Amino acid sequence: MNVLKYLPDEYDGKGQLRLPFLFWPIMLLLARTWLLLVMAGASRQQGNNLLALFYPDRQAFWIGLALGTPALLGMLLTGYRTRWPRLWQYWRNVLLLSLWVNLLWQGVQFTQGDLLSSPLPLLLTLFDLLALLWLQFNTRLRDCFSPEHHLE
Repeated sequence: MNVLKYLPDEYDGKGQLRLPFLFWPIMLLLARTWLLLVMAGASRQQGNNLLALFYPDRQAFWIGLALGTPALLGMLLTGYRTRWPRLWQYWRNVLLLSLWVNLLWQGVQFTQGDLLSSPLPLLLTLFDLLALLWLQFNTRLRDCFSPEHHLE
């Protein structure tokens, strides 16, 4: 006898366990440089000023785009969970690795004293740490990446 861990309402029409709500804000947090790029592109006159405000160093902007790419791809990959189940299964580890690299990079920036000028980088680092803990230890999210939690 197969016992369901979750209620049938928690599965979508394809039989997949629905992603928790916090998954989406965390993906936006991780892809924040991409989000900033879209906002800068939408506000044509103030786009350069907006990018210079958050990323005075151009190299940090490119590193931010690189670190946000796994989250951006993860958001796109949610629509293909049944088509590429093996890739989806391992994507949680890719997101965790991306967060670790992001936190290490921010730690290097803190030791160089680059991020101590305002409280925003420290707050983002705290949110990244909380996102890492949630991605690592949330059982429902872990089950969403597991192929066993799929209704047949």
